Amino acid sequence: MSFIPVIISGGSGSRLWPLSRDAHPKPFIELPDGSTLIGRTYARASRLPDVEQILTVTNRDFLFLTLDAYAGEHGVENAKAIHDTFLLEPLGRDTAPAIALATCNIAATHGPDAILLVMPADHLIADEAAFSQAVSKARQLAQTGRIVTFGIVPDHPETGFGYIEAQGNDVLRFVEKPDAATAEAYVASGRYFWNSGMFCFTAATMLDALQRHAPEILAGVTAALEKARHGQQGETETLEIARAEFAATPAISIDYAVMEKADNIACVPVSCGWSDIGSWAAMADLIKPDANGNRLNGETVIEDTTNCFVLSETRLVSLVGVNDLLVVDTPDALLVAHRDKAQDVKSVFNKLRAQGHEAAKLHRTAHRPWGTYTVLEEGDGFKIKRIVVKPGRRLSLQAHHHRSEHWIVVSGTAKVTNGEREILLTTNQSTYIPCGFKHRLENPGILPLVLIEVQSGEYLGEDDIVRFDDVYGRS
Repeated sequence: MSFIPVIISGGSGSRLWPLSRDAHPKPFIELPDGSTLIGRTYARASRLPDVEQILTVTNRDFLFLTLDAYAGEHGVENAKAIHDTFLLEPLGRDTAPAIALATCNIAATHGPDAILLVMPADHLIADEAAFSQAVSKARQLAQTGRIVTFGIVPDHPETGFGYIEAQGNDVLRFVEKPDAATAEAYVASGRYFWNSGMFCFTAATMLDALQRHAPEILAGVTAALEKARHGQQGETETLEIARAEFAATPAISIDYAVMEKADNIACVPVSCGWSDIGSWAAMADLIKPDANGNRLNGETVIEDTTNCFVLSETRLVSLVGVNDLLVVDTPDALLVAHRDKAQDVKSVFNKLRAQGHEAAKLHRTAHRPWGTYTVLEEGDGFKIKRIVVKPGRRLSLQAHHHRSEHWIVVSGTAKVTNGEREILLTTNQSTYIPCGFKHRLENPGILPLVLIEVQSGEYLGEDDIVRFDDVYGRS
């Protein structure tokens, strides 16, 4: 009987703005130890017993970010050969359609008795041994026809999570986020657990539940899978979900669509050092405090300051005579908030998104399948970027209607298509690309290629790109 972990990667992580953005969401932000949430989730899944395949459901735009995060986890400790499969959503439709996609795919490829373990990509678990034991119990329950949810044993009253009321392994009800007094009563009773968003079930059990309680989701997902496009990225199998059919599928969480309606729900309580890193207060807890309760990441100078969190990516941050602050400094945005208002950061992010502000979408450093670019400076009629191309990667063959470009190589070797010419450039060499010329940049070397790009023109937006050929399927 196949056992397949399913990593669900979606959502923007709006409470972790300005580090989390639409184009670089929460699962990919760098933790204080240099790892990522999605990378650690993948590693945790790969270390479970009997795992030969991991299925990831994510947006197609995040395929290469995810592959890079997974590649960082393929080390000596992961000696098992894991077959990676990706279901690539054209747009987000919440967790019920995502889980339905995974269930239908696994039922078709492994049979209805296959067991799925659904894991959100953006959680941390400190005690993997306890988690593995809970997964073993959940697998046993799943084989009896139960949909199993993992209830986190609460160690304090928390108003930011939904709760599960359970008696033994039987779920009595799901409850929404409570107020403080209710949360205290829940924890004192011993019957309530935090709703972790992790699940275990057989494909047949979930298909039956979807047919009973959310048939429109099952129908939409089935239609989207029938027209899906198969692909390959190295050893990784991909399946691009059909846009029109998936867009017509209702957007709803698995809790509302199935879990709160079904009568075969079981709960496995677990205490495993779980956190969903749902706010900057939770992120701060990952850093060891100093004698005054300050948690500092980056260059800082503090004086007469207590219980503050500082994350600074590039600049020196100094705090004097303040308490209980969250300070997050990135090259293009600064967040200062009271610790008690950590959950309200989401409101700032939503306002920026409603305004169409770039700070909700992109960082100064934007990640692409081929590498990164960083906007160093821009003004009227010009923009200067630092571009890094990974070894063996190349940009699309493209042209621009409104700008010309000048490329200067800082380090590495650049293979450049410039109009009808193909040239090699090394350190301190450059080329000029007139407006309208077809061009491509490629790194044929074994070291990263770093260059400076100077753009000149009447319009310098990222959407002024006409792609003629692209190995990443964007043309």
